[in-house]
Amino acid sequence: MPIHKMKTFTFTAPSYEDWEHAAVQSLKGKPFESLRTKTAEGIDLMPLYTKEHLDQQKVSRVTKPHFGWTIAQPVSAENGQQFLLNLKESLERGNQAIVYNGLTPLSWREQDLRELAELLTKYPILFTEIEKEDPILQAFTFVDLQDRGNVKGIFTSSIGVLPEGFSEIKTKGADLWLAHHEGADAVTELAVSLAIAAELAEEAATFEEFTNGFYARFATDTHFFMEIAKFRAFRVLWKLFNEAYGVEDPKQVPLLAITSLRSYSKLDPYVNLLRGGNSAFAAVLGGADWLTVLPHDVLTGTSSSSNRYARNIQLILKEETHIDQVLDPAGGSYFIETLTADLIRKAWNKFLAIEESGGYQSFLQSGELSVLYANRQKETASGKKSLIGTNVYAELTEANFDHSPAIAVSKRLAEPFENLRASRKEELPKTVLLNFGALKDYKPRADFVSGFLAVGGIEAIWSPSFDSIDQALVWIQKERPDYAVICAPPTQVEDIVADFLKEKSAECIVDVAGKYDQKVSGQWIANGLHGFIFAGQDKIAKLNEIADIKKGGHSVE
Repeated sequence: MPIHKMKTFTFTAPSYEDWEHAAVQSLKGKPFESLRTKTAEGIDLMPLYTKEHLDQQKVSRVTKPHFGWTIAQPVSAENGQQFLLNLKESLERGNQAIVYNGLTPLSWREQDLRELAELLTKYPILFTEIEKEDPILQAFTFVDLQDRGNVKGIFTSSIGVLPEGFSEIKTKGADLWLAHHEGADAVTELAVSLAIAAELAEEAATFEEFTNGFYARFATDTHFFMEIAKFRAFRVLWKLFNEAYGVEDPKQVPLLAITSLRSYSKLDPYVNLLRGGNSAFAAVLGGADWLTVLPHDVLTGTSSSSNRYARNIQLILKEETHIDQVLDPAGGSYFIETLTADLIRKAWNKFLAIEESGGYQSFLQSGELSVLYANRQKETASGKKSLIGTNVYAELTEANFDHSPAIAVSKRLAEPFENLRASRKEELPKTVLLNFGALKDYKPRADFVSGFLAVGGIEAIWSPSFDSIDQALVWIQKERPDYAVICAPPTQVEDIVADFLKEKSAECIVDVAGKYDQKVSGQWIANGLHGFIFAGQDKIAKLNEIADIKKGGHSVE
């Protein structure tokens, strides 16, 4: 084609129907609807979003009032002196706030408390879970009365413990940390935040007094686009909430983010770095005003290096992406704008339902969060939801199962897998895979079974490739395993299992890889087969069953 024609050539923009037709051609017989995904919030995610999807939403956008966000990183210490030293180093290296959690109160020297008091007037604070007896409260008494108005930030406590004069510290807000880890999805978190706000608004002398002291803190999880939409949706919902109280030009409130521990695991803690980075990026794209990234080893006890890694996640996001120079980085995306609108509608309707049923306290007693968490745990146990390094791609390495009291988290999805690994590591059965046929034919099943067993800390020894049942029986007599899994090509497995069960004389427990119809599986069980390993089954239940197999071939009742 001549160069002048190339310069003037234009491509015809494909229509949605053209794209759908091309997608169907690639699905090899599956329906186009198979590309849709339903989320925990009950939202159907489409494979493609267009301007027409966005035009149907008719939801206004509310952006944050300023650029950037406050880096609010905690520091670890054993006493007040060490806390102060680590805090000053952290502030010098990019941290922007004084963050303290009162779960493990520190002992302080007066001179250190006075030095901390000076810092309180220079940096914003994020103090959480503070009790009346915490010695750090003395630092606030050392702040001169005329300087107390310069202390700004967030302070949470079950009771009012701050001295008078700290008018710029917000002490009452919607903290969704607990609801999130109890199982709440994005819609529920947003609705509960408004229910908490409604409760606090009723308690305040005036609505203005309420909004002046209010903040919202959300845990940000690894469902990347949903988390972006969640933070964006809150600002619109806050505007709607104010309008319901007759406020036409509402004052925006601080929107805090902290990386969720729902998906954090002790089994492969370095994957938590990826989870934390993913969650942090989603929060700032969604418009969080404050962000705390919890270190990857926060569950077992942090170190100076892990605190540095966590802080650097935020620094890299600022320095490498420049998203702190944009008020709404996700704005304009058809997908995220539509998802945000879906969350707004669903959350507002759920908020109204919560209010009609008695409000926030009644919702907590309803048991709905327990149901949501049980559904999440079921998906994790079956492998529908992946926790890399925990319920899939698990490593057969030693893990640190220590528990750090420095962080409060009610429930995590990895806990059942951690408990299995921690309690069973000394009593696991000797396990082998009985491989039949050519390597290329049985390897997919053998790989799956090895990965399945590794989740429970069980190492599987692969047999040679067997051509006959006799070869397998001779090898079993030599290895004397407690437990074996037959891995055979799908086209041969029924004959192999049937013949093996006829000849089997070894006392080890035997399962077979794969899922079969009820008639076949029932016959095998009647002839001495123990069970099956297949995709989609409850891994926790099956692995506990396997771990209970004792030497000699007796299984748990």
